[in-house]
Amino acid sequence: PGIAVADELVRRGAPARVAFAGTPQGLESRLVPRAGYALELLPILPLNGVGLARMLKGLVALPWGLLRSAALVLRLRPAAVLGIGGYAGGPVTLLAALLGVRAVVLEPNAKPGFTNRVLKPFARAAACAYEETRVAFGAKGVLTGNPVRGGFASLAPREHREPLTLLAFGGSQGSRVLNRALVAALPHLPTPERLRIVHQTGPAMRDEVETAYRAAGRAAEVPAFLDDMERRFGEADLVLSRSGATTCAELTVAGKASILVPFALAADDHQRTNARALEAGGAALVLEEKDLTGEALAAAVRGLVDAPARIAAMERAARQLGRPDAAARVADLLLPSDGPSGGDARA
Repeated sequence: PGIAVADELVRRGAPARVAFAGTPQGLESRLVPRAGYALELLPILPLNGVGLARMLKGLVALPWGLLRSAALVLRLRPAAVLGIGGYAGGPVTLLAALLGVRAVVLEPNAKPGFTNRVLKPFARAAACAYEETRVAFGAKGVLTGNPVRGGFASLAPREHREPLTLLAFGGSQGSRVLNRALVAALPHLPTPERLRIVHQTGPAMRDEVETAYRAAGRAAEVPAFLDDMERRFGEADLVLSRSGATTCAELTVAGKASILVPFALAADDHQRTNARALEAGGAALVLEEKDLTGEALAAAVRGLVDAPARIAAMERAARQLGRPDAAARVADLLLPSDGPSGGDARA
């Protein structure tokens, strides 16, 4: 989401420069340089949902992290700072707000995370992906949606003709829970003439899952990675996935029907809240891990394959929830109508 906002800022030509702050351990260390933006690395560790030992380690590192964050803000003198909810951005956003910089937080989940709850009193505004979240932030909450990069919003609706395509994925590393459930579901799924499967496994289980498909006599595409997700969404009639914030935003912007399995150990149980929000809007079915068996998953898939009109209705509901202009809405909060007075915009 941060890169999507940065792209929008650059497209507008508004800030002199956009840079990111993060940690060497975070996804930003890989994604931000690839997107062409500068990344400032900070010695910050997580405090929430990590167990006592790691929390204590994070507390010990916090003073140094705060000092480094303050030095970074003073050196860069940004016009605005966008906190994206992770532990790495918390100190930077806090110090920027205390130093008078326009600080906005982005809450991509249906339930506000720990960092953004702490930052609420200090932020100028909160860009929210869900109405429930906007209410939680009170007068500071603005319903913007969760920014999504790429062409998901331009994907055309599909005509659901058999064989329908099920796209299953669990993130870049895959999900053991999803992998094993889908393999267990194979004997109970519609035949290959009715259902085509694309199953992204992650590198650790790719060979094991492919062997299981062969043993079941089931043809399927079983890649370890998918680096063309927009195309895959465009070809899918139904998606099976986790319910992280970015995945849910992509599903709604693209208008895809989904079966969501929230990660049971997600911080603050935010994935379950995200999934239930899509389910309440008619865009998804939710299977929690405790209820996830091969038979239950197969029954959910069969029920949709047997009712293409229901898939189409879920797609329409997903589009109603999606906000393809989310990046522009967040940029509006960072750059008021009178424009920046100087400095850089920092994500």
